Amino acid sequence: MKVTILQPMVKPIVKKKVCAYARVSTSSNSQEESLENQTTYYRNKIEANPDYEFVGIFADSGYTGTKDNRPGFQQMMTYCREGKIDLILTKSISRFARNTTIVLEYVRELKLLDIEIHFERENIQTLSKDGELMLAVLSSFAEEESRSASENVKWRFRKKFEQGELLINTKRFLGYDKDEYGDLVINRKEAKIVGYIFEAYLSGKGTHKIAKDLNKNKIPTVTGTKWYDTTVLAILKNEKYKGDAWLQKTYTPNHLTKKKKRNTGEVDYYYIEDNHSAIISSEMWEAAQIKLKENRRNREHSQARNKYSGLLVCSKCGCNLRKRVWNSGKPCQKVVWQCSNYIKNGKDACSGTSVSEEELNKFDIKEETVVEECVINGEKNYIYSRKAK
Repeated sequence: MKVTILQPMVKPIVKKKVCAYARVSTSSNSQEESLENQTTYYRNKIEANPDYEFVGIFADSGYTGTKDNRPGFQQMMTYCREGKIDLILTKSISRFARNTTIVLEYVRELKLLDIEIHFERENIQTLSKDGELMLAVLSSFAEEESRSASENVKWRFRKKFEQGELLINTKRFLGYDKDEYGDLVINRKEAKIVGYIFEAYLSGKGTHKIAKDLNKNKIPTVTGTKWYDTTVLAILKNEKYKGDAWLQKTYTPNHLTKKKKRNTGEVDYYYIEDNHSAIISSEMWEAAQIKLKENRRNREHSQARNKYSGLLVCSKCGCNLRKRVWNSGKPCQKVVWQCSNYIKNGKDACSGTSVSEEELNKFDIKEETVVEECVINGEKNYIYSRKAK
């Protein structure tokens, strides 16, 4: 009889694929140091464990945990969905996210993928029996902590406003810099641009034409981008150019979404006269406001008279057609509806669509309609289709 001795099969050791997530909500030096410390700590911890395979450290700096747009976090989630991670280590629930809904949403998604999160401070392992219950309770505390912190920030801002302190980022504010005391001082070079805008507008130029001229002369905005009519309009409406300051024009109603809303009386606002040196006179600023109101009323009246206003859409770029008068006052005067994108930004933005009002009057247009130009037998024709289609 032959006896064969069978050796026990040794299963290969499968290491857990482990990563860590770290976050700080601001980009200050102390916070950055904290992020660096977290990164070093977790790298050493994972690499020192023989049962772990180091996947990486995913980190976000300058992002709050109440939002879902963190690039490091989203990259980590992509790795999870691709099966590249088994375990996530993180310092605490509040580092992972401060919004209860966000925490539980991702914990449950990862649980379905059989991926565990270990929150070190709270000593919670999400795949354990009581993990999700404890997580729901503790993440509620984290959310309340975030709300409390948000209210404290708002309180500090209100106190600064009451004392007349401005919180202005001059890097995005044409015409002014800040001195060593944080006070607004005029930037002479930029102030000339502001002065030109007010003078041009009061002389009869529209905001579209002013923006077009500034771009033509290669004069950059304060951020170095292209001028638009809305950029010019914002400057014309800004009271700071006459030396005043209106504080708390906007407010944040929800500490989770962080979305700002225009303040229409929901919270106090503060108006400070003669706060800093003016670039233009109060008389010029007031004259510009009167002209802005007049032009707005004229546009509203014009739109009310124009039955096609807001109904015609350019087939090439999707912008509305606007009424224009060609050869005004001449025997060959013609009323046309032309692409507003082409009018504002030129042929580089859209090659344009134009159709005469006489042509439009042949049809009963009462809903949003796409106008498409086409050439048949050498003659321009039009195809009209409902926007929904």
